[in-house]
Amino acid sequence: MKPFLKNHKDGSLWVKGQTVDEIPTGYWQWFRKDGTILRSGYFEKGEQAGDWTTYDKNGDVYKVTTIKPKEPSRP
Repeated sequence: MKPFLKNHKDGSLWVKGQTVDEIPTGYWQWFRKDGTILRSGYFEKGEQAGDWTTYDKNGDVYKVTTIKPKEPSRP
């Protein structure tokens, strides 16, 4: 796994996670410019998976959204 970091234009941390072959995987976090956490969740093979948490401006849990697996495509 390779760490992934990206900053806002002002230099503050915007997103933190990791990639495998440049594909998002594992636990990721997004931050507001003031440094408080905005959203967090997991990627599996580049797709959002499981519970994703959105936080309010104080960093408290606002809501949790469960991402359902995509249906396999049919021939």
